Amino acid sequence: MTPEHEANAKLAPTADGGVCVALSGDWRLRRGLPGAGEVFGGGTVAGTGTVRFVDGGITAWDSGLTAFLLASADLLGARGGRVDFDGLPEGAAGLMRLALAVPEKTDARRTEARRGWLSAIGEAAWGTVERVVDMLAFLGEVVLATVRVATGRGRMRLRDLLFLLQTCGADALPIVLLINVLVGMILAFVGVVQLQQFGAAIFVASLVALAMLREMGALMTGIILSGRTGAAFAAQLGSMQANEEIDAFEAFAIPPMEFLVLPRVLALVFMMPLLTVFADAIGILGGMLVAALMMDLSLTAYWRQTLASATLTHFLLGVGKSFVFGGLIALAGCYQGMRCGRNAQAVGQATTRAVVAAITLLILADAAFAILCNELHI
Repeated sequence: MTPEHEANAKLAPTADGGVCVALSGDWRLRRGLPGAGEVFGGGTVAGTGTVRFVDGGITAWDSGLTAFLLASADLLGARGGRVDFDGLPEGAAGLMRLALAVPEKTDARRTEARRGWLSAIGEAAWGTVERVVDMLAFLGEVVLATVRVATGRGRMRLRDLLFLLQTCGADALPIVLLINVLVGMILAFVGVVQLQQFGAAIFVASLVALAMLREMGALMTGIILSGRTGAAFAAQLGSMQANEEIDAFEAFAIPPMEFLVLPRVLALVFMMPLLTVFADAIGILGGMLVAALMMDLSLTAYWRQTLASATLTHFLLGVGKSFVFGGLIALAGCYQGMRCGRNAQAVGQATTRAVVAAITLLILADAAFAILCNELHI
């Protein structure tokens, strides 16, 4: 590239105290253009004078020229000067008039100030408090909706409840069967390996029965339904929120809590105990199969030992947990769905948060039950 074709900017003073900037050469990006700091560096142009850009022999130009002009306008504006682009080619002058016609918003460019660790902890704590208060408010709305429906002052479609009962119950049987029979088999296998060392392999029946009835039946079923049903609730309600269907419910004076949330909560609370009983039975059956294959033990002896160790108290404890677990899963899914944002990404995030929240609540509730049972000697 010959020197006469290089992009160049020559500054010359004007009679009115301003500066004339004559641009010449090839002002395309691939040519290696000078920067605004190079041309106006060192404070050579300052004050309130006008800086006029004129065509001093521009042979070609593209967005590289407009980028240089915008950077120059920002630099000169910060020094208190004014710019005039009327002397440039009409295309470039028109682009600059359009670019500078609307001033930039003061908050358009976000500048994140560095926060101290104490400020970050405070914001996180305050956000947690706000979420807890919001969750308690949501729980209160569900309780009020339940009272209204129970007293005949609310409206809930029975058809929706029956459909959800099938979705939460019968449709979930295959996965509940698979997971719990495997859990029962694993418990029996671990128990047989250890108890055979002490000549007490028969007590593997007690191990499987107590573990399934007290803990594993309700807990594993709850985890399964958290990923299956709780996530589905969050996705369904989140999609309705994103499509403004819930707003339409409210516009027609149809309470979303009674028509959308309450049927889901009741369906899962009703079906969770039945699924837990099924999980207990299938887990004990899986343990029985492993014990019969690994030990020279008859199924009759295994069953007698199971009945001797499994009491009604253990069975009712597991069923009682299942009621609480079902309510927690449904509330977590419905809460995240009703508080979902208005786009597809928010629906996915709500679904993920629903599963995480439901499983976390299950573990915390199970720990609370364990402490309570220990204090009550159950």
